[in-house]
Amino acid sequence: MEQNSDILWRMQLIYLLMVLFGILIFGKVLYIQFVEGDHWREQARKTTMRYENIDAARGDIFSDDGMLLATSLPIYEIRMDLSKEITSDDLFYKEVDALSLQLSRLFDDRSAARYRADLVRARQNQERYYLLKRNVSWTQLAQLRTFPLLRLGQYRGGLIVIERARREMPYKTLAARTIGYEREGIYVGLEGAYREYLEGIQGKRLMQRISGGNWMPISDQNEIHPQNGMDLVTTINVHIQDITEKALLRQLERFRADFGTVVVMEVSTGKIKAISNLSANPGSNRYEESYNFAIGYGTEPGSTFKLPVLMAVLEDGRVSPYDSVDTKDGRIAYADRIMRDVNEEGHGVITLHEAFEVSSNVGISKVIVEHYQDDPQRFINRLRRMHIDKPLEVEIAGEAQPVIRNAGDPGWSSVSLPWMSIGYEVSLTPLQTLAFYNAVANNGRMMKPMFVSEIRQSGRTVKRFSPVVIDSSIAGSSTIRQVRQMLEGVVKNGTARNIRTEAYPIAGKTGTAQVAQTARGYQTSSGVNYQATFVGYFPADNPVYSCIVMIHNPKGWIYTGSQVAAPVFRQIADRLYAARLFIPEATPETDARAHLPGFRNGHLGDMQTIYSELGAHMTGEPSTYWGGARASADTVVFSERQVIENLVPEVVGMGLKDAFFVLENAGMRVRFSGRGTVRRQSLRPGTRIQPGSVIYIELW
Repeated sequence: MEQNSDILWRMQLIYLLMVLFGILIFGKVLYIQFVEGDHWREQARKTTMRYENIDAARGDIFSDDGMLLATSLPIYEIRMDLSKEITSDDLFYKEVDALSLQLSRLFDDRSAARYRADLVRARQNQERYYLLKRNVSWTQLAQLRTFPLLRLGQYRGGLIVIERARREMPYKTLAARTIGYEREGIYVGLEGAYREYLEGIQGKRLMQRISGGNWMPISDQNEIHPQNGMDLVTTINVHIQDITEKALLRQLERFRADFGTVVVMEVSTGKIKAISNLSANPGSNRYEESYNFAIGYGTEPGSTFKLPVLMAVLEDGRVSPYDSVDTKDGRIAYADRIMRDVNEEGHGVITLHEAFEVSSNVGISKVIVEHYQDDPQRFINRLRRMHIDKPLEVEIAGEAQPVIRNAGDPGWSSVSLPWMSIGYEVSLTPLQTLAFYNAVANNGRMMKPMFVSEIRQSGRTVKRFSPVVIDSSIAGSSTIRQVRQMLEGVVKNGTARNIRTEAYPIAGKTGTAQVAQTARGYQTSSGVNYQATFVGYFPADNPVYSCIVMIHNPKGWIYTGSQVAAPVFRQIADRLYAARLFIPEATPETDARAHLPGFRNGHLGDMQTIYSELGAHMTGEPSTYWGGARASADTVVFSERQVIENLVPEVVGMGLKDAFFVLENAGMRVRFSGRGTVRRQSLRPGTRIQPGSVIYIELW
């Protein structure tokens, strides 16, 4: 009896503990459900749902003449939901053979049998996010949408389309390093400098985790669509850029040089019309754009630095261009070093003007040492007042800092002043040197180099950039006038007389600098490396363009600025002269009413306004917005053009504004090149508009 009672007591205790345990579990469930419920539901949602960024289409980059330099082309990733929730077995196996055959023909990467096997296996695994193909073009996507099963769309056929963008440069290497690119999330060139305008605003897409750890979009209705980036209009001219790059490439190949750079700048504004940076790639045995030497390469400029040196001593009123200097036999000793002229026999007694023309190291250095050896800082301060020591602060990242040391700074020695006077112990980039010469051509006004003129959104200008003046007068008008005559003399009588032409006057300065290769100096076991430079402007009597050419380490016995760099300058100037790009053409006045203009296509309201101002007699009163006008004598006859929904309209003959309005309202994305009126369109008028269509129009 006592044993039964003991068993009963134990059973009751166990039962009580189980009841208490159940009450605790029930209480915890209630606590989680009602107290912590929102928290855990949010955690569950985060593990199965998330928003993914949708990149906006980057804005395009255009040349100053409307040519496309960089654009984003849409590419697509194609996936399929092969679960039974989307398609039944009957439908899938009925269509899979035909689908496999079509995919094999379109992509030509797998056989139809292989496609079928892969699709069947994915179907058996109930994959909901099966990768079909990456990097699909819009044309291929349009065909895919007609294929068996896929033509039923996402919710019946399982088609999942993910759009991405690929950056393309239609002119490939043309100014590629300046236009820029993206590598591992880092943007360089204009792509980096104007990233905030180009990249637009990202959108959001709701994604759901599915089996296998993959994520797939839920519905287009949950998307927050991205806002596309704005467009840049650069100052670069494709025609001038092409001339520049070809001239540089030919000379680099001829002399097997390591690298070179050329920049062409518009004198009055500082607009960069062309910039080329080419360096030898041993792997491809070609010259490529890999580094922006014009902006980032600080180097001893050599004899091109004699211009600011001479301007400093002229500004201080210590000499005149016609003072004499004895260059003797072309040799002079400063402390323990010997300075030499290129002419080993020397030039004897010559004027300072002539010393500049023949680039006499001895003559220039003697003048500077004579007047500043007791107070070298005075000379340096004069250079600094001409802004030669300050960076240009261009928008493109990577500009090297100019280096002009003060007297007494670490490294200053008894030979620093004479060697500085001929372009050593200082450092400038090619663009900084060009900006200084451009200021001389611009009557003393130094302009900031300018790469971008406008920001546009859908063809409409939203921001315009004006030329920036760094210094309104780097030197007095008398000094500017004197050195301009000297720069012309270099080409007429001096070291650059080999590029003289009777067609137009050129002004400039040659430079041949030894390049320091090690901390020990310029001479190595392999010899001396040279850097050939020519910088100047043309036409000298009324400057339109300035230009610098720098070629590093030309191979062979010819290495001077006059023989290696100056001919590139002349080739560029000749081509621009031949193309009449710096010669104003006469535009005789005519009687507007004697020859009324006709219009092939445009806004009829605008045409009526123009003809009304010209006093023309108008017939054929239009009832639509768009049409043409045929003029004869003083009478104008209007004709109407209909814009039909879903059909490509004709815009040939329209101006850019009207063409953009018509085409964008028709639902197309517009790309254009040139100026004037539309002469050609890529899509034939009257054809059906496909979703996402891009139309290219050419103007001239």
